[in-house]
Amino acid sequence: MIVAREKRKNNIAEYILYMWHIEDLLRACNFEFKVVQQKLISGYKTNSSTLAEISDWYQDLIHTMISEEITVRGHFQFLIKSIDELNKLHLQLIADKSNENYIKTYNAAKPNIELFRSRSDNHSDNDVKICLNGLYSLLLLKLSKKEISTETMESMNTFSSMLSLLSMYYKKMEEGKM
Repeated sequence: MIVAREKRKNNIAEYILYMWHIEDLLRACNFEFKVVQQKLISGYKTNSSTLAEISDWYQDLIHTMISEEITVRGHFQFLIKSIDELNKLHLQLIADKSNENYIKTYNAAKPNIELFRSRSDNHSDNDVKICLNGLYSLLLLKLSKKEISTETMESMNTFSSMLSLLSMYYKKMEEGKM
């Protein structure tokens, strides 16, 4: 909750990836709150009121995942909405020729996006979701200590650069500075 709040405030793409990881952790705990307490909440070293707030947050997430029927796969509706908003902003930025830096960053990522899209199950996903899926796959590879090729890292770096810049624009948009 503390990490999620900070990521949400500063970098929407990192927040989405973090929350996808939380979804997977809750699935791994079979949505059993005692397991969540033992495996996740017990690692927090903070005061009792903050621990209670963190516990409530995890319980709310569990209830939301169950009610949204995403216990096996899928993502929170609020994350899907955020991805849609990010993609809408992405399309606006690449349509506006004055955003040369963003367009240049996107063009560097575009061949990798197309390659990743061709290898994925869902060819209709938007560019932002493709980048997020790629970076999340990279995270899972790292967590499982799998070897990652130089080519994959270079591709993912283009995704990361694009999403980082897009997140900066998103933050400006939310702050009314765009």
